Amino acid sequence: MAPLPDGFSYAEWNATYNALSFGIAAMGSATIFFWLQLPNVTKSYRTALTITGIVTLIATYHYIRIFNSWSEAFTVASKDGGDYTVQLTGAPFNDGYRYVDWLLTVPLLLIELILVMKLPQQETVSLSWKLGLASALMVALGYPGEIQEDLSVRWFWWCLSMIPFCYVVFTLAVGLAEATSKQPSPAAASLASAARYLTVLSWCTYPFVYMVKSVGLAGPAATMYEQVGYSLADVLAKAVFGVLIWAIAAEKSAVEESGKLLPN
Repeated sequence: MAPLPDGFSYAEWNATYNALSFGIAAMGSATIFFWLQLPNVTKSYRTALTITGIVTLIATYHYIRIFNSWSEAFTVASKDGGDYTVQLTGAPFNDGYRYVDWLLTVPLLLIELILVMKLPQQETVSLSWKLGLASALMVALGYPGEIQEDLSVRWFWWCLSMIPFCYVVFTLAVGLAEATSKQPSPAAASLASAARYLTVLSWCTYPFVYMVKSVGLAGPAATMYEQVGYSLADVLAKAVFGVLIWAIAAEKSAVEESGKLLPN
């Protein structure tokens, strides 16, 4: 929980306010959608879709907490119909909620992808443990640097967290390529490939946002870019990714159901 810099303009405060609001709306709507779709997929894929909804539910809760913390940290007022002014209230802004969220949801994101791909049981268990632990370690290593103002310390923890990060990204981009090609239909294979690469793309956003304060930005502008960047990346990595998980489950369910209806 680092102290907020003073001197926020209304535009900077409002951009963060809107990004956090968007995160709540996107994650909450996605949760309802995923769970309403459970009866429309076969039993084999309901666990993956349930986890998808749990991920966005956890994210919704933490975005509400971040949003409330952001709102309580400022007083926004307009005198005599003039421009809005933004002042710190002295209440702390707790951005640590993001790391609690990521520690819970990032391993689950990878597990839901593995489950929906319906790999052999031994491979499913092995990959779930390896990727789940690696992603949790990545988040845990990133937090000490996030709360530091010393740029050399931030770089140190960034480098450490990139080790498990690179392992997970390599596994998604290369290690699961063969399993993707073995999906039961071209559409399912294409969707599985899109889910893998969306994860890689959205994940690659986080290290750059993490280092915003190390590339010449500081003060309110750096805080705004950090909050907006993380919020957009989260929506891609959780809500949009979840839609792909649902689409894979729906496509594979349709293929399996049509196979059962074919005459022997």
